[in-house]
This record gives sequence, structure tokens and C-alpha cells, in this order.
Amino acid sequence: MKFFIDTANLKDIQEAVDLGVLDGVTTNPSLMAKEGIKGMDNIMTHYRQICELVDGDVSAEVIGTEYADIIREGEMFAELHPNIVVKVPMTRDGVKAIKYFSEKGIKTNCTLIFSAGQALLAAKAGATYVSPFVGRLDDIGADGMLLIQQIVDIFSNYGYSTQVLAASVRHVPHLIQCAEIGADVVTCPLNVITGLLNHPLTDKGLAQFLADHKKVNG
Repeated sequence: MKFFIDTANLKDIQEAVDLGVLDGVTTNPSLMAKEGIKGMDNIMTHYRQICELVDGDVSAEVIGTEYADIIREGEMFAELHPNIVVKVPMTRDGVKAIKYFSEKGIKTNCTLIFSAGQALLAAKAGATYVSPFVGRLDDIGADGMLLIQQIVDIFSNYGYSTQVLAASVRHVPHLIQCAEIGADVVTCPLNVITGLLNHPLTDKGLAQFLADHKKVNG
């Protein structure tokens, strides 16, 4: 399973890189705004900085919703760095754009997936990744993990190369469930990844080892 970090914060990205487990980054306009990144020139500069930190795919989300705007923005992002993946919304024009990008050899991430049918359409159009939103489905009383399972099964049935990128992953149990189901990628905040480090028995055991060492060695 690949670990992507869902942020535009350079410090968090660097910390994930230093941990040695980071495979990529996903971003969106909201995350850019959270970091105070405004204006296309500043956004492009920020993406370059992210790509310089990460040896892996970096999803850059288009703002446009019309086909021509999606193509224009996507091609601009794709020219920025080889690691860039164009993040496209699950809409009619978005699917058309994914087909276009696929034929041009430009990697894509189809975002805002909330049904297996949407994921299937994106895969047929040639998406590199599909991003089903686990947490947002859970928020409305639906089963986000069931959707991950459905998509994994469908792609396996027909041999699609499109990778299942579980998004809106909120906590460690989400991540572990995605791993059990067989999602190709999870994207989540840094605290979810570092949360995998923690277990009370590890803390207790380490404290005991250190106490015993101190007794023996003074």
C-alpha cells in the first residue's frame, strides 16, 4: 500500500519524507488556501516546492469545471513537473478530460468519487487513480469501507490498472481497514500516518526496558 499525505503544508510533507514511508502527496484548493497560498503564480511555485520534496506522485487539482478549462489547467500543471498528477472532478466534462489526458500520457486522479459506478466510469476513461471519499460517506451514515471494497472488487474483476486511492481517511482504523480491503493508496493527514507508531504496550515495554537498564547499569 502507498501512503500519500493530504496537505499543502511543506513542514508536514518534509516530516513524512523524513519518516521514510511517504509515496506521494494530494492537495486541493482548500488545502492551498489553508496555507495562505493565493494566486496562480504562487500556487505553481508551491507545487514545484512540493515536487522537489517528494519522490512520488503529487496531485494538483484543477479549478475549472468546463472541459476546455480542465484541459487548459491540467496541461499547465502537467508541464510543471513529471511528478504531477492532474486531479479532475467526477463530472461529465471531467470524465471526458480524463480520456483526453490518458491519450496524451498525462496521469490523472479522479476526485469526489462516492459510488462504484463513478469509479468504473473513471477507470474506463483511463484514470490513473480514483479517489473515493471514505470519511464523507461515513458522515452521512453510509459505509465508506463498503465502497472501497466494491471498487477494489470491480477493478480486480476486469483487470483495470486504475489505482484505488482511499481519500478522506480520518484515523488509524480507517487506514487499517483500507489496507485489509486492498486499497492501492491511502491519503490522509500526517497525524494518521504517525498514529500507526503508537501502542500503549509499546510505551509500557520501552519504559520497563529503560528502567531495568538503569538498575543494572546505574
